[in-house]
Formats: sequence, C-alpha cells, structure tokens
Amino acid sequence: MTIDMTGLGSIDRSGGRVSVDEKAMINCRADVNQLLPLKYHWAWDKYLAGCNNHWMPTEVSMQADIALWKSAEGLTADERLMIKRNLGFFATSESLVANNIVLAVYRHLTNPECRQYLLRQAFEEAVHTHTFQYICESLGLDEGELFNMYREVPSITDKAAWALDYTQHLEDPEFRTGTPENDQAFLRDLVAFYVIFEGMWFYTGFAQILSLGRRNKMVGIAEQYQYILRDESIHLNFGIDTINQIKIENPHLWSERFQQEVRTMLAEACELEVAYGRDTMPRGVLGINAELCEQYMHFITNRRCAQLGLEPVFGPAENPFPWMSEAMDLKKEKNFFETRVIEYQSGSSLDWD
Repeated sequence: MTIDMTGLGSIDRSGGRVSVDEKAMINCRADVNQLLPLKYHWAWDKYLAGCNNHWMPTEVSMQADIALWKSAEGLTADERLMIKRNLGFFATSESLVANNIVLAVYRHLTNPECRQYLLRQAFEEAVHTHTFQYICESLGLDEGELFNMYREVPSITDKAAWALDYTQHLEDPEFRTGTPENDQAFLRDLVAFYVIFEGMWFYTGFAQILSLGRRNKMVGIAEQYQYILRDESIHLNFGIDTINQIKIENPHLWSERFQQEVRTMLAEACELEVAYGRDTMPRGVLGINAELCEQYMHFITNRRCAQLGLEPVFGPAENPFPWMSEAMDLKKEKNFFETRVIEYQSGSSLDWD
C-alpha cells in the first residue's frame, strides 16, 4: 500500500483512527491531516510561543533612524557600509529560508504538529521580509541595490549559493524520503537552513545592529532586529529538536561518517561567515569588528555542535558579546530599547544561542 505523505491524496475510507505510535517525523504511517493526538508536544509548544511573540515592523517608529541616516554627521562611512551590507544580506535571506520551508521541509516532514509550527514560521519569515521592505522605504534606500545585493556582493552570494546547494534537489517534485540516502539528504537540508543559515549566519548581523542600538544609533532597526532574533531563537530550537528527534527515530542515519560531514559543513559555514564579517567591517566600528565577530562565530559554531551532540569544531572559544544573551532574554520584560512591554508567554524556557 502506498502511504500518502502529502495529505492531499484520496481518503482511505477504511482507515482506522490514528494512534500516537503511528506518528513519525519522516516517512510516517499516519494520516498527516490529523493533528490530534499530539505526539511531539515540543513542536506544539513552539507554535504557541511563536503566536505569543507576534509583532509587526510597522509598530516600530523609524523617525530617529531616518533623522540619523539623513544627517551628514550622524554615522561614519564605515557604519553606513556595515548597515547597508547587513540589510543587503537579510533582505533576501528570509525569502530564501521561507522558500526552503514551503518547497522542501514542509513536504518531507510528515508530522502535523511540526507542520503547524512550519506554517507559523513561514508567516514569520514573511514578517521579516516585510521588515526589510519597511526599513528600505523608511530610509529611502535604493531598493534595487538592497534586494539584489545577494547576487552582487560576493561574500553574500557565497553564503546563499552554499545553502541552496543543499535544497535544490529536495524541491524536485520527484524527490522522496524513504531511503537512507534521501533521508540523509533531508537531514543535510535541515542542518544547512536551521542550524547554519538561521543559527549561524544571522548572528554576525544581529550583533552588528544590536551593537549600534546599544550606542543609541539606529534604534528603530535595532528594536526590529531584536524581535527577529527572538523569532529566530525559536526557529533554531525547533530545527535542533527536529534533527535530534529524527536521529532518535532513525539512528542508522546518524553514522560516524555523516556526523563528520555535518561538522565539516559547520566549519565551512563558519569560514563563509567570517569572510562576510571582514567584508562588512573592513576597519571595524566602535565596539565591534571582524576579529571579534570571528571569535563569536567560533563560539556559536561550537555551541551548535554541542546542541547536535557533536564534538566541537574549534578549541575553547569565549563569547565576546555577553550582552547578546541579555538582549535576547525571552521572559516578560520591557524590551531592550524600552519602548513597549511585550509578553513572551512561552519563550522563557528557550535557549536563545
């Protein structure tokens, strides 16, 4: 019997009711249209956390940022370069992540509560893309330059091209999980987009903008980045939990050889991010520079290894930006720039980094 993993096949009129034991992360035997009974409560909890963290970019005032950007003395040339390259990477990155969710991950992750979270995440990626449209419009930036930067700036292109290599065949309508080779291909995609794209490559950019915000510069953009990072902390934790749950259910996939392959992916990704840091901050700005960001990425890379149960890629690395942890605390609080109070009802248990 052919199992319909899409949820769009014909209805099995003789099918019995779904049991929890039939549900699985990939290659499931259960009807994927039936949410209940829940099996993975962690996935449902992250869906609820995402809903509780709802925000929109247009709620954030950009007046101070506009005045500073238009002021001839408001920002240094190096700060302006950093901001524009930063925005240029993020402007299309959220769309790339969303495309991967919709065209690859959703099709092959065969659990309804996980799919429920993916629907929420896809909306959040749309909000994030909206954020960069809002920033671009507010500051009067060249929209063609900003949104095409991922094809014009080599350090940005290199990251996008590297990640897309891991998803191109997954969005092929003929691709199916169900063999060790294809199941590992799906795991590679999850590592590439959740652990690396969202869990590593966004962090230099977050540190750059939040560093400016700490100096009372571009505070509107910094506030929006804070909210994006709070969303991304849940995205990352969902991806880590998904990978680890697939490992539990399919231990044969997590071979020594595959583990080494993943560690190599993380090492390569770190080098690409370090190159991006040098490109965006050739001379550095007050409080942050490429060398500190390289140290930070070594710290983050080792952290991702630990979350996946892998040996670290680098030797011991200290976090040079401890204030990032404080800024991303997901408990109920006055936000980082003290503009409004936000409830994060389910986020306090998340591990942001």
